[in-house]
Amino acid sequence: MIPLVYDQVNGWGKDDEFFLALLKKIDIKTMADLGCGTGRLTTYFAQQGYQITAIDPNEEAIHVAKSKPHTENVTWIVGDSSNLQTAAYDAVIMTANVAQVFLTEESWHHLLTDVYRALKPGGHFIFDTRNPLAKVWEKWQLDDTPDKAIDPETDDPLEIWTTYDGFTNDVFTFYETVKNAHTKEDVVRLKMQLIFREKETIEHNLLQAGFSAINIYEDWEFEQATALANSFVFHCIK
Repeated sequence: MIPLVYDQVNGWGKDDEFFLALLKKIDIKTMADLGCGTGRLTTYFAQQGYQITAIDPNEEAIHVAKSKPHTENVTWIVGDSSNLQTAAYDAVIMTANVAQVFLTEESWHHLLTDVYRALKPGGHFIFDTRNPLAKVWEKWQLDDTPDKAIDPETDDPLEIWTTYDGFTNDVFTFYETVKNAHTKEDVVRLKMQLIFREKETIEHNLLQAGFSAINIYEDWEFEQATALANSFVFHCIK
């Protein structure tokens, strides 16, 4: 995630609408947005009146998020799941496939433990992840055109190019490079890595962590997930 261009290339979508709708279905007041990034969706949650703790390890992203309107009910933290308070939240959410950045079983286990600790009894853990059976990386690698953006400070046109190393063991590695469209000079380059865990594995991990009543939705619809889904949304209760 490159804060300089993230909001410009990630517009409002069906996934955002789904998260808002799901939150309306559950009676909550306090929530933590873990991996909030630039606060693109966090600010919409804040407008709904939720009291939010928004956490991300990227200091630049938090700086961008703090500059946005509608953040009166948001506490911004540069950090990770260890910064979650104990038994403090009605819900913890992770959007934009943040669940896939926990590459090791150790880091994934620590995350689930921290979230479970942070929720009040009966609290909700909601997150999305891509279905590995859909093999979305094959579509990604067929697209050799750049995304377009504008430098917010200079108004220079930017291009965002993506290149791929592919899988090493279970970890998929790729790079995003932001270039000045006129000079072709690199503005920023970022290495990114994802892991694609199977639905059954995630469900087993959640049960081990203590969660119950696990619902798994398919492709931003309130339908039970199948093996044909492109994405899963997990809704778990402590």
